[in-house]
Amino acid sequence: MTMTWAGFWALIGTLDGEAGEAGCLRLAEELSELPVHDIEGFAERLAEALYRLDQEKFGTLPVADLTLRDGAPFPQSADSFLYARCAVVAAGRSVWESVFFDVDRFAPYTASTCDGESLLYVPDRAYELATGKEWERSTRHSCETFSNRDGWSHLGA
Repeated sequence: MTMTWAGFWALIGTLDGEAGEAGCLRLAEELSELPVHDIEGFAERLAEALYRLDQEKFGTLPVADLTLRDGAPFPQSADSFLYARCAVVAAGRSVWESVFFDVDRFAPYTASTCDGESLLYVPDRAYELATGKEWERSTRHSCETFSNRDGWSHLGA
């Protein structure tokens, strides 16, 4: 993997802080111009960034703009937590780094209007654009919720 963290964050910076469909397509197109090993490296960095955010202190935050009928906090689902983590990554390096020191910085990204799902598909789109083939890939780290066992006290290491 030759994609450095600096290179990864520079590419993420092209999103201007949001993982909207148009921005993610633009990022995939830019990434597709790089060698395939850089596309793979981007996928590895993205998976690791999401994996590091897969922690109980973030995943148990309620959805920022929803409540249950009785007024109780609305919990994040496994999918909505994954998409919130994507939104944090799309917001850029400074936001991503800051949430580890202040969990409240993560909270706005749980809002139902804040969806980073499109970021997940950037490496696949870039690979397909670059090679004309569908990418059947796996990364060293899983981005799925609860995959970072160290981040969830009830799961144990």
